[in-house]
Amino acid sequence: MAILFFMLHTWPFLSGIFYSLTDWKGYGNWHFTGLRNYIQLLKDPNIIRAYLFTFKFALSATLLVNVLSLIIACGLNRVVWCKDFLKAVYFLPYMLGTLIISYVFRFFFSNLVPYLGNIFNIDFMKTNILGTESAWLGVLLVTVWQSLAFNTLIYISGLQTIDTDIYEACALDGAYGIYRFFKITFPMLAPFFTINMVLCGKNFLMVFDQIIALTNGGPGDATTSIAVLIYKRGFQGQQFAYQSADSVILFIVVVAVSVFQLRFFENREKKYE
Repeated sequence: MAILFFMLHTWPFLSGIFYSLTDWKGYGNWHFTGLRNYIQLLKDPNIIRAYLFTFKFALSATLLVNVLSLIIACGLNRVVWCKDFLKAVYFLPYMLGTLIISYVFRFFFSNLVPYLGNIFNIDFMKTNILGTESAWLGVLLVTVWQSLAFNTLIYISGLQTIDTDIYEACALDGAYGIYRFFKITFPMLAPFFTINMVLCGKNFLMVFDQIIALTNGGPGDATTSIAVLIYKRGFQGQQFAYQSADSVILFIVVVAVSVFQLRFFENREKKYE
C-alpha cells in the first residue's frame, strides 16, 4: 500500500516540483531554469487575476455554505414530520456528479431562466447570467447548492452529540431562541464548524469542475480560477513547466490557508471550553 501511494501520489508530486524548475513543454527536451518560472509568476497579471478571483470565490462560497448548512441542520435536527425524507432530499445533490449538475444548471441558465424571464417580464432573468460579468454568481449558486449536503450532514452529526439535558437546564434558566443557539449550540458545535470551514476553504480554493462545465472560465477570463488556468495553459497551452510552478504555489497557498484556519478556529474552541 505504501509503495502504491508513493507511485500514484508522492512521485507525481515530486516530479511536478522538479519540472517546475525547467522549461519543459510536456514533450521533447528540457533545460534546467532554476526559479525563473516562480519569478515570472509574480509578474504575470493573468496569474494575479486568477488568484484574486479564486480567493473571492472561495471566501464567498465558504461563508454561504457554512451559514446555510448550519441553518438547515438546525431545522432538520428538530422533531418534525418527514425529516428523514427531507434529509435524503438535501443530501441528493452530493450523490450526483459535479459535472452532471453543472451541465443541468447550464441548461437552466441558458434556456429555462430566460424563457421564464420573458414570460413574466422580469428583466434580470431575460439574460443568461453565465454570459455576463456576473457569471461567477451563477457558478457560486451551483457550487453552494451542491456543497450544502455534506456540510449539513456534519452539522447534524454534531447537533446529535449535544445532550438534551443541557437544553432542559437552559430552559429552566429562561434561555431560548437565538440566545440559546449562540451560548449553547454553537459553542458545542465548534469542532464541527472547524472541520467544515477547513474542508470548504481547501475545496473551493481548488474549484475546477463547476467552472469548466458552466463557463469554461469565461466570459473572457471573468471566472477563471487558478486551477482552471493551470489546466488550460499547462495541458492546452504548452506551458507544462510554468504551470507546474503555479501548481506548487497553489499547493503552498492551500496548505497555508488550511493551517491558518486550524490554528485560528482551535484557539476559538479553547475560549468555549
